Amino acid sequence: MENIVNINPSEQIEKITKWIRDWFEENGKTASAVIGLSGGKDSTIVAALLVKALGKDRVVGVMMPNGEQKDIADSQKVAELLDIKTYTVNIAPAVDGEKKALEEAGVTISNDAQINTPPRIRMATLYAIAQSLPNGGRVANTCNRSEDYVGYSTKYGDAAGDFSPCSAFLVTEMRMIGDALGLPKDLIHKTPSDGLCGLSDEDKLGFTYDTLDRYILTGVCEDEALKAKIDRLHNINLHKLKTIPMYTK
Repeated sequence: MENIVNINPSEQIEKITKWIRDWFEENGKTASAVIGLSGGKDSTIVAALLVKALGKDRVVGVMMPNGEQKDIADSQKVAELLDIKTYTVNIAPAVDGEKKALEEAGVTISNDAQINTPPRIRMATLYAIAQSLPNGGRVANTCNRSEDYVGYSTKYGDAAGDFSPCSAFLVTEMRMIGDALGLPKDLIHKTPSDGLCGLSDEDKLGFTYDTLDRYILTGVCEDEALKAKIDRLHNINLHKLKTIPMYTK
């Protein structure tokens, strides 16, 4: 897959970190970057880029297990590697409280709502911490281009944030950037999972990131059924990438 990806990861790292510094210069000269640490490649890479751009003292990592998080050790490993300040906020009481409140109101909670409520509560947690820091905070979005293309994110959950340093990069490119940053391969190349539904990302999507990235780059997908599925996901999820429609008079 890498042979059709035309980026110089070291060059991109310098461009991204400059962009981060410039953005903070305009939108929070003394503010810290707040990032949710899942232990996956995207949050690990973005956290490393933030430290490189702003320094470790201006990066705050937040671990948000929903009760228990089986791979929370990976999140802790990232924090220790980057030597950043962290908070651990167990969101289980908030998730359970929301579910109970909805049930008491007579709402039959759909499966999608149950899956998407934790990431929305996580985003609320990140903003609460950002607004509570002495010099303020700005929340980092950790989405990548591949997942954005098919809408593999929660609107107002992990799709939210104040700035998005890596949304232009495919999963394949993110791995290259992570390797160029010298980050642990077991974090950058581990099987990605949203930690919500018990499936790997690729199992849930029904296709591999290599297949998706190749299609985004070349428009080629030999499997017509997969091509149709990717196109459908792209079209029905475009709303997640757009600002809220506003009526104008």
